[in-house]
Formats: sequence, C-alpha cells, structure tokens
Amino acid sequence: MEFKDLEIFQMVAKKGTITDAAKELSYVQSNITARIKKLETEMNTPLFNRNNRGMTLTPEGKKLLVYCEKILSLTNEMKKVVQSKTEPAGKLEIGSVETVIKLPVILSSYIKKYKNVDLSLLTGVTEQLQKDVLNHNLDGAFVTEIDQHPELVSHDVFQEELVLISDNTKTSFEQLKKEPFLCFSKGCGYRARLETWYKDQNMTPQKVMEFGTLETILGSVVMGLGITFVPKSAVSHLEKQGLIQCHYLPEKYSEINTVFIRRKDAYLTSTLEKFIETFEHSESDPEIGQ
Repeated sequence: MEFKDLEIFQMVAKKGTITDAAKELSYVQSNITARIKKLETEMNTPLFNRNNRGMTLTPEGKKLLVYCEKILSLTNEMKKVVQSKTEPAGKLEIGSVETVIKLPVILSSYIKKYKNVDLSLLTGVTEQLQKDVLNHNLDGAFVTEIDQHPELVSHDVFQEELVLISDNTKTSFEQLKKEPFLCFSKGCGYRARLETWYKDQNMTPQKVMEFGTLETILGSVVMGLGITFVPKSAVSHLEKQGLIQCHYLPEKYSEINTVFIRRKDAYLTSTLEKFIETFEHSESDPEIGQ
C-alpha cells in the first residue's frame, strides 16, 4: 500500500465519482480506477458501492477512511516538522468567520514577508471552523470565542462590539422585533448571541432568513428586508453613509472576542508560528494595525 493510494481513495470518497477525483488530482480515470481496485485487493474487501450516480463507501470503506485521514494528516504534519525554522514554507490552510475586518491586511502582511508559503483561506461559521481544525482540515481559524475545547489552544485577536442593524427607516425596538432576522447558518457566534437576547426577552423572531455571505446580508438590510447582528467595525461605513441605523444591546450580548484557534497536540511549525506572530503584532505595528 502506498500513500498515493490512500490519497486517491480519500479523494474518491470525497468527490463521489472517479471522474471528479481524476480532475481534482490531474490523473487519468483509468489510473484512479486501477488504484482503487488494487487497494480493494490488498484490503480483501470492496470499499465502494458502485452505481449510475457515482460511488459511495461501504461500511468497510468508511472504517478505512477514518484511518486514511489519520495517516495522511500525520504524514502532512511530518513534512511540516522538518521545515526550516528560519524560513517558513509550504502550505498553510487558515479558516475565518467573514467579519474579521483586519484579515486582508494581516494576510497581505504575512504573504509579502513569507513568499514561500502557499496560504489558502476558507470562510465559514464558528462551529464548522472549529470542527475543521479539530479534524486536521485546517491549520487554524479565526472564530468568535466559545467554550474552550480541550484539544484546542486559542490566541486572543481582538474584542468586538456587536450591533443590531436595520435600514434607515426603523427607529424603535418595537419595530425591530417585527422584522425578519437575517443571519448565517447555525453555528455562527453572532447569531447565537442574538438568539439569546430574543430568548431573554421572551420573544421569537417572526422569520429567520439564512444567507451565505456577509455582503448579501448587509445588502438585504440596506434594502429593508430585515435586521441582523454584526460587529460594528463591519458596518461603520454604511452607518456613515446613512444607509443603516445601529441599535445597541446590553454588554452581555454585544461584547464578543475574536480568537485564533489551533490544535493543542499539533506541532507548531514555523509557518504557523510566524502567522500567529503577524496578527499578534498587528495592534503595535502601524502598517498592520491601520
């Protein structure tokens, strides 16, 4: 069994078809098919159910996938461990909630300084990003602070003030209570805070509308479609333009910390270490902290 066989097996399991896996890996389909058959022969069991719509894992395939992901994760970590301590290089996969306003500046500062790093960014909600870090799918992530998972380490980034925003025609909380709540999917820290406020007020939003991007949510609020709860730093420009109104809730709902999380047991490579140093120094560095 070769590592490449496991990588192919993992990709087919992820994509669900030989065709899609071949495109992702830049392999010919016959090579993918042959490798899967070879692995099934070595395991002495079928790993996939084949049908007209694609391939799904058999119970034995699901078991193998668990070990496959662990082996490939350890292999990737092994490669990172032997990187030079003085010059970060290789892949760095970071996740973030969409509302980290300083993120583009942090990323730009890091990439300009460490040109041999291949940095990629995944956006999502806090709960899913935490799972991705725990499952070794991400090296780390910027998330809203939640209960500390025992397998994670967190680094403080900054504190935010959340505000309830509406279009420029809504003036009272009584009016706001009747408006649809526009938000990200479940697992978003800001959504959880506002849902707690609703609960403490013995209210339920009359309508909840989920969106995939912050830009769409803010645009919908400006158009009068509903209200949302986001960091003030993310909407101050809209308030200055007179497009929205900010409404303030008590501290217990509005004050929230943004933290950077990583696995406690993962080796801290120079690539990740220098990334952490970049955002930790952002407040004191005038070029980053602007």
